[in-house]
Amino acid sequence: MDEQLFGRDKKKNYITGQFVSSGRGFGFVEVEGREEDIFIPEEYVHGAFHTDTVEVEILPESTGKRQEGRIRNILVRGIEEVVGTFQGETNFGFVIPDNNKIQSDIFIPKEHSNGAVSGDKVVVLISDYGDPIARRKPEGKVKEVIGNINDPGVDILSIVMGYGIPYEFPEKVINQANRCPDSVSEADMYGRSDLRNVTMVTIDGEDAKDLDDAVSLSIDGDGNYHLGVHIADVTNYVQESSALDREALKRGTSVYLVDRVIPMLPHRLSNGICSLNHGEDRLSLSCLMTFDKNGGLLDHDIVESVINVNERMSYTDVAKILEDKDPETIDRYKELVPMFEDMAELSHILRGKREKKGAIDFDFPESKIILDKDGNPIDIVPHERNVATRLIEDFMLAANQTVAEHFYYMQSPFVYRVHEQPDPEKIASLSSFVSSFGHHIKMRKDDGVRPKELQKLLKGIQGTKEEAVISRMALRSMMQAKYSTECTGHFGLAFDYYCHFTSPIRRYPDLQIHRIIKDYLRGRMNEKKASHYSEILDEVAKHSSETERRAEEAERETDKLKKAQFMENHVGERFEGLVSGVTQYGFFVELENSCEGMVRASSMEDDFYVYDEKAMKLVGERYHKEYTIGQKVLIRVVGADRLTKTIDFKLASDDPQDDTDDYVEYSDSRRAVEKRANKIRRLSLEASDTGERSDTPARKVSSGKKPEDKKKSTRKVYKVHKYKKSATSKAARSAQGKGRSRKKR
Repeated sequence: MDEQLFGRDKKKNYITGQFVSSGRGFGFVEVEGREEDIFIPEEYVHGAFHTDTVEVEILPESTGKRQEGRIRNILVRGIEEVVGTFQGETNFGFVIPDNNKIQSDIFIPKEHSNGAVSGDKVVVLISDYGDPIARRKPEGKVKEVIGNINDPGVDILSIVMGYGIPYEFPEKVINQANRCPDSVSEADMYGRSDLRNVTMVTIDGEDAKDLDDAVSLSIDGDGNYHLGVHIADVTNYVQESSALDREALKRGTSVYLVDRVIPMLPHRLSNGICSLNHGEDRLSLSCLMTFDKNGGLLDHDIVESVINVNERMSYTDVAKILEDKDPETIDRYKELVPMFEDMAELSHILRGKREKKGAIDFDFPESKIILDKDGNPIDIVPHERNVATRLIEDFMLAANQTVAEHFYYMQSPFVYRVHEQPDPEKIASLSSFVSSFGHHIKMRKDDGVRPKELQKLLKGIQGTKEEAVISRMALRSMMQAKYSTECTGHFGLAFDYYCHFTSPIRRYPDLQIHRIIKDYLRGRMNEKKASHYSEILDEVAKHSSETERRAEEAERETDKLKKAQFMENHVGERFEGLVSGVTQYGFFVELENSCEGMVRASSMEDDFYVYDEKAMKLVGERYHKEYTIGQKVLIRVVGADRLTKTIDFKLASDDPQDDTDDYVEYSDSRRAVEKRANKIRRLSLEASDTGERSDTPARKVSSGKKPEDKKKSTRKVYKVHKYKKSATSKAARSAQGKGRSRKKR
């Protein structure tokens, strides 16, 4: 940044932080160690991009509650590449960024278009970040053409690349993977415990191919349970600092998207020699645990082993055996049925012990989006936990806890999975909220709230009308779990020691601690080795936590995209749903199929609604009708947009014949997003080979006047939306006025 241009005064002390764009001109600067962000008005952003590291001068006065500042210097650019839609002109082009936090289009000189044509999704390398004073747009070069906007899979791939998730393996990594053997050699088995005669199974989803855990169980004459959790020994094939290892660290985790899996390791390993396939010898690390009848851990051993899985089971088949008592499935696996029954028994004991200690279980419903061969969503089905998924979860938790405690007492450098105590202010807010329903949370001055208190709350609300609202509030009050070299415990699981040991095929921290375990088992953990791990593990933990967040965000974005696309075919239909969130602008409603949309307060014409922040509800001023989290409502879908990843609802009338008004009033920020989306729709039309109407027709943006004689639309994809600048509809304001006049009387 030109210091003279913005008047940098070297005598002043500036604060350094990361700029977070709002997408509406203004932004915030996050400063490490500072509780509250610094607000940056639009006129003081001075060309900073989202995630730039900047220096900020604090302004002497603020117009709001937050401290305000102006950006004085940009130290490090946070974004170097942008994913967007190419718009070609005669001698130049523009790229419309997918990221709404980047407000300006990127100018592309013709010689740097790399063959892109209008409607192509591209990756742009920014060469010039522009000049806000000279009104010069940012400039860039097309680095890669992802594909045409209308091609199947390009929408998901654009999200992947927008998050910077590596999706192709470098040639060097593939070559190294191809040199790995297809079968286990005698040399690899040398010195390992031979467990090939132990009966064991894998239990996974029907479509899973990377099978990294197997389980075995037997009961001795004293009634003690001998549980074996056997995890693929990936480190035998992924050596530290190798090309495979560097790429795995870079990715941090496998990413599970709606239409694909982006693996941490090449399929040659993850689906081949590292996968515990039925009937094949495999190398593993085994955690062998002995539990008494009450679930107490009597003894354990961690060994390098060679195993051979007896059967590849699915969650569905195990549930058929244990829950449904299906005769055909029981007969097919009759030799394994007694072991499954013993496993269910131990699982129940371990779960009961965890619950007794205070473990919190948020059992929210999950769903799976079904796509056709072209990537179009055709159904959304519930993805329910059953006895088999809980069984595997309980056994993996037991192994993770046992390994973490073992190495904690060895005072070894290690990577733990930690979940910190909730923020006291959030818990105080939750406590205040639940007290209005007659529930209480006991808080301690010395150590805050204990897991058992929250577990007690969640059990107390089961089956009540407030269950949904309080469960969501409790979840939002929790901290995010992360990786750390410090063993601070896991609040949600009520564990003092916990790590991730059981998934080295898809999580780098698991792979990393497998190396540490093997160094101990082989007597190689000397002072030099320990010092080496101490140097690298902090960064491994930090990077793994970041890549985990990145994967979760990408998964959420792809789900939102496909759910919005799915609901395009249900515009005009009526559904019953639950209020899932309330804001001053309206409330969110989640349908049974897990699709979530917004009912805007400005579209609620029966009254003028005011947001009660403390009680988290909207209250009508005139009739005092309330909308709060967990409440059942009947809605009508009035719009769905895959480009903005949004779904719009209106409250449905008692009589379907009265549901003729599809008008939705948007905020200024949403209006800006829609304008950008309309640009992309036009490019999609131009890119269409047939020249026929695209599946994503442009929405009209009006001057804000509500149509007077709007006929009910028969279109099944998009609804035409109109806009106004006001925050409240005419009808609502009218109702408000009438209500007030009557009060005056």
